[in-house]
Amino acid sequence: MRINHLLTVAALLWSGTLAAQGPQGRDAPHPVVKPVMTEALPDYPGKEALVLTVDYPPGGASPLHHHDAHTYVYVLEGSVVMAVKGGKEVTLMPGQSWGEKPGDVHTVSRNASQTKPAKFVVFMLKDIGKPAVIPGP
Repeated sequence: MRINHLLTVAALLWSGTLAAQGPQGRDAPHPVVKPVMTEALPDYPGKEALVLTVDYPPGGASPLHHHDAHTYVYVLEGSVVMAVKGGKEVTLMPGQSWGEKPGDVHTVSRNASQTKPAKFVVFMLKDIGKPAVIPGP
């Protein structure tokens, strides 16, 4: 029960934080983030795996943010555009993946389509108790 509660809180914080601020997500519909699971990793003390799904409505985007975690995306439906500071924008289609390192600033995260939704899975390896998303750089 406690894990599900923490996942729900993390997802709400992620959705609310991403929708509330930042240049790219200012006028765009915000994502719907759903917790799937979290699990402490006993072989890596203080670390946990966190899995979420993110649904972008048509034209949806997330503002500038970062994750203090190793973060991996796997696209299920539609197409998404991703980029970190200093990197090139990448458009991902279903079956493609993308990763970020702790400290990378996620400058672009948006649905590539203005007419079709997009959905992806996010897997994070993070410190227990740290937020899944941190607004700004």
